[in-house]
Amino acid sequence: MHRICAVLSALAAVLATSPSTSGQDVALKDLMPKGMVIGVALNQRQSDGVDTAAVDIVTKHFNQISPENLLKFQPVHPAADRYAFEAQDRYVQFGLDRHMQVVGHNLVWHSQTPAWVFQGADGKPADRDTLLARMRDHILTVVGRYKGRIHGWDVVNEAIDEDGSLRKTPWRDGIGDDYIAKAFEFAHEADPDAQLYYNEFNLEKPAKRAGVIRLVADLQRRGLRVDGIGNQAHWQLESPTIDEIETALTELHGTGLKVMYTELDINMLPPAGRNADPSAANPYVNGLPDDKQQQLARRYAAIFGVFVSHRDWITRVTFWGLSDGDSWLNRGRANYPLLWDRQRQPKPAFQAVVDVLQRAR
Repeated sequence: MHRICAVLSALAAVLATSPSTSGQDVALKDLMPKGMVIGVALNQRQSDGVDTAAVDIVTKHFNQISPENLLKFQPVHPAADRYAFEAQDRYVQFGLDRHMQVVGHNLVWHSQTPAWVFQGADGKPADRDTLLARMRDHILTVVGRYKGRIHGWDVVNEAIDEDGSLRKTPWRDGIGDDYIAKAFEFAHEADPDAQLYYNEFNLEKPAKRAGVIRLVADLQRRGLRVDGIGNQAHWQLESPTIDEIETALTELHGTGLKVMYTELDINMLPPAGRNADPSAANPYVNGLPDDKQQQLARRYAAIFGVFVSHRDWITRVTFWGLSDGDSWLNRGRANYPLLWDRQRQPKPAFQAVVDVLQRAR
């Protein structure tokens, strides 16, 4: 494995510094290996069609979409007696109109879930039966509305802690350890034909990865439908290493499930500590230097080298955002994690990905 990774890294260095050829003229979706789609997470301005420049790029290059926020619990079910579906319907129709694979993100998560969900009578936490009823109602209503139109769902998001144990969440506190299994049960009930996924980050860390593998094995033992594991792939320039990425992929695929890279981006910034020097924490306010652009290009080339080398194990690669200006990683700082810049122009990283995909065909 180490030898393969060294070869991939060397190839990436060559590709990222090679002259541009037809990158501007090709579509990423047309270069992907057979059986693997390439996607992007859309914000509401994009799925509403307001951001027309983004719509043009998305339509040309991608054949899968995920919603950044629209189908999370809070936006779609803000009150016990109220669902919101107008923008959500437009998101789904955006994908269907373009013959894209539409994914729903996500049904059960400890974050972005309104407080009322976990409240019981007299200010006490809701009991197991109440929470199960609310979970089932939410899943049957949302998944049921898009039955036959949404291809697959991130059923449960980020339920494993860094040590591999189940994360302490209000869902787990109120229902018990089987809340994840119940979510998958309800999702399958709502749409028996939809694919169902578990989605997580930091899967290159052995302890956390082992926890996810145990979780998936438990779902499989229960006879529940689970079609894939989503690796979020929020990575940095040098971490995780290509060896670590490939090891994680190998072990996750060992579950018998397909692997998806569901939220890919590369964080270009140092950690923002409480006492960090502002200029050091936000070093690229005037743009990303060329040497960093090339480093990012080599990083993406190496990553896509792994993807194409294991094309039979992977069903999907989804970027978490279209361009640098759209990325959640900015958060008050100027970040540059994606293939298009703030002016929606392709970066050297875009050409590096094109080169890897073209040479793998």
